[in-house]
Parts: sequence; structure tokens; C-alpha cells
Amino acid sequence: MAEPRFSPKPAWLKVRAPGGESYTTLKDTFRKLDLHTVCEEARCPNVGECWREGTATVMLLGDTCTRGCRFCAVTTGNPRGAVDGREPEHVARAIAGMGLQYVVMTMVDRDDLLDGGASHVSRTVTRLKELRPDILIETLLGDFGGHMDYVDVTVDAKPDVWAHNIEVVERLQRTIRDVRCSYEQSLSVLRRAKERDGSIITKSSIMVGIGETDDEVLVTLRDLRAAGVDLVTLGQYLRPSPKHADVARYVTPETFDMYRVLAEQMGFRFAASGPLVRSSYKAAEVFVKSVLRPGDAEGAAKLLEQRLQEAQRAAAESAGTSGSPTTTSELAARAAASMLIPAKSLVRG
Repeated sequence: MAEPRFSPKPAWLKVRAPGGESYTTLKDTFRKLDLHTVCEEARCPNVGECWREGTATVMLLGDTCTRGCRFCAVTTGNPRGAVDGREPEHVARAIAGMGLQYVVMTMVDRDDLLDGGASHVSRTVTRLKELRPDILIETLLGDFGGHMDYVDVTVDAKPDVWAHNIEVVERLQRTIRDVRCSYEQSLSVLRRAKERDGSIITKSSIMVGIGETDDEVLVTLRDLRAAGVDLVTLGQYLRPSPKHADVARYVTPETFDMYRVLAEQMGFRFAASGPLVRSSYKAAEVFVKSVLRPGDAEGAAKLLEQRLQEAQRAAAESAGTSGSPTTTSELAARAAASMLIPAKSLVRG
């Protein structure tokens, strides 16, 4: 039975509004550079924590998705092949000049593009790596309609983490996700990423409280692990509007702890599980704890602080590099001059 529409949320879902000097500085910088973060647009409850540790999630390829999932508040429509060819350079240079140690690059589904936007993502990752070799990059991508060659393009750009969210358990796929998504297709692209590059870290996320059972959650975890997924996050589904799927239950913190323990027993490198956890939850901390300093909590905390200081120094150097454009208009002009591929060549007919 679904929760009543206007029932109060449990105490464990209440958080303080984000604030602080680091948060305010990053927020102002994102606005000045005309960068859109999922952290803000999705009203993520963890934005303050993540920004303080130098992590942010940036959306590429616009804000109109060609799919319409029942859990997501992103606008659905047909972008008709609209692509800003300047964006990879703009985003890379903008982020390079910010004190971030970890950035998540995500995107809406773009079924209107011949390659689903894979080459656009690849160019952005490659350019940012050129400008800031120290920064850790996670790509949180769609399934590219199951076209594995497009998956390969994004893997070959060498992000540090390649992520795709399976979202819900198998039984709920057809009722919650767009008809062009599927449970097996999500597992297949995650499996392909690991097959393409065995050194890459793969990641996925599960929403709970949307109609699944605990047993189904555990089956999904086992399936993700069998597909080679290294990192997993589990969080509470919250209804964006009355038009979206109902909340079926509020999962307790104790149940989330159970998910985490069982996921770790299954062999995941790291499992972030809690009511407020989202797919990019404290991504820098997750990476450091699972990959760079596994089993060393004190060492991980020190490394996180060290990496943040290094990121701030690298950002200052990047921003002060002679000849680097400092305004969006200058960025656009330079990128336009070097753009070789007309956007219309990427449109799916």
C-alpha cells in the first residue's frame, strides 16, 4: 500500500539546509560559468556534504530527456538533435578552474542522437583530463539503447568510474522506467564496460521504497555483482510530484544497514546505503575508501583532505594559466573555432 500523499516524512529524512563558505563559493562559481549541476536541480539532500569535500555532479547535453521514467522529474521531450559543440571545452575549462577533486559527469538520455551523445561525453572527459590530470572523473550514463560500441566510446575516454543506474528491481522495470529501458539491458552495458576495460571501476544504484521487497533488492544486488559492478549505492525513493510514482514505504535505517552488510558480503568494493544516499553520494569519499585506501579509514580521511588541497592548488594554477579564456563568451568563441563536427551529423533520422 502506498504512503498517503501528504503523510509526514520520517525524522531520518530531514536534513539541514546546505550552507558554509565552500558551498556558497561553489554555488556562485557554477552560476557565473553557466554550469548546471544535478546536485541543485534534483535538490539533493547531500549537496552541502559533497561540495565541502570537493565533489559535484554536472549535467551534459541539455536538460531535456528523450525518455519518460515515472520516478524522474527531468523534462521529457525531443531535443531534435540540439547539441552545443562548444560544451566539452567549456565544461572542461570551467571545472579545471574550480577546486574540485572529483566530478561526476552525467547526462539525460539522448535517443535523438546517432551515438546517444557518447562522443560528446568522451570529448569532455578527455579534455578535462588534459587540463587537470589530478581530478577524478565519474561518468554516470544511460544505456545508449544497448549499442555496445557507444558504451566503448565512453569507456575508452578513461573515466575513473563508469556508472549506469539499474534504478529498480526487475519486477518494477516496466512500470517505473521508460519502455526503452530494461533490467537486462542495464546489466549488459555494465558488463560490457568491465569487459572493455578490466581496470575501470563500475558502479550502479538502486532506489527502494517504490514497491519492491527486500528479497528483490538482494537479488538485484547479486545480479549487479555478477555483472562485475564494483560500487553500489542504495537510497530512498522520494516522489518528485503528484504525477510521479507513489512512495510505497519508507525504508528504515536499520534495513539500509542490512543491505550494506549483505552487499559487502557479496564482494562489492564499497556499498553506500542509507535513506538519503543518492547515486553520486559522497563520490570522492567512496572512491578513496574503496580504491585508494581500502580498509584504512584514517588514511582515507587524510588522503581526502590532501587531495582537496591539491585540487585547489591545481585549480588556481589552471585558472591563472596564460592565454586561458576567462569568460563564457571567450570560451564559446575559441571552442566554435575548433569545432570540426557539425551537430546535424549526429542527429538520428
